[in-house]
Amino acid sequence: MNFNIEGPSNFASSSFHDDEAQLMADLETIDAEQEAIITQHGKIQPAIAQYLNQQNNQVTYGGSIPGHIVINRDRKSADSSLFNDYFVKNPRYNDQMFRRCFQMGRSLFLCIVNDVEAHDNYFVQRRDSVGRLGLSTLQKITTVFRMLAYGLPANATDEYIKIEESIAIESLKRFCRAVMEVFAEQYLISPNAINVARILRTGKDCGFPGMMRSLDCTHWKWKNRPTAWARQYVGRSGSQTIILEAVGDYDLWIWHAYFGLPGTNNDINMLDASYLFANLA
Repeated sequence: MNFNIEGPSNFASSSFHDDEAQLMADLETIDAEQEAIITQHGKIQPAIAQYLNQQNNQVTYGGSIPGHIVINRDRKSADSSLFNDYFVKNPRYNDQMFRRCFQMGRSLFLCIVNDVEAHDNYFVQRRDSVGRLGLSTLQKITTVFRMLAYGLPANATDEYIKIEESIAIESLKRFCRAVMEVFAEQYLISPNAINVARILRTGKDCGFPGMMRSLDCTHWKWKNRPTAWARQYVGRSGSQTIILEAVGDYDLWIWHAYFGLPGTNNDINMLDASYLFANLA
């Protein structure tokens, strides 16, 4: 039996050479593509470096918070309305209405506004990044007074003052800090000898000789108390309260205040816990 081995051998050899040639062609194509990529990268790299350099030197801003709704509050009109209502020469609301709304006279209010503004530039009206005027000093401090005088939540004055809740809270914190730093040495102190003589003279003229001040304790309702503490703060009214002790005179100079005891305590417990008599000793 004869076997023809030359035919298949020649076929296999030819197929091998074809595959090798195809492989070499593919490698040459890959090399050409790599050279093109390297050349293109060499052209792009300087542009990328220049762009990154510009980004590093550019002033960046915080930008908007994702999901935050931007409301056009028209603060300028609100500021103008507030000024015309209370602070022009002939305001829409007279002095009596001003005192009822702000719990003090207009002159005293403006004195506090000027001192706080001079102490903390947070209350100075400024322009934002696009040049628009921000909230005025009167808008911020009026919001603070409404919150302190009436116990309003931070977002309650937005409809009239046009102020955001976060700004109202920050204004309240900064205002309280500024008042402590500006007025503490003059008003948040115990009476000296001159003050005592004046108070005793006034008390004598009113028919109360020898009386310096009025001492009183009141229960302040605590709405958002922790649930676990509810029972120990239930006072005689049946609601959760905190006791506030204060000493003041006829012109509302309150030189002593102490609070924090649960409403289950009485006034005697409050006097025993406070440092009033220790300071007078």
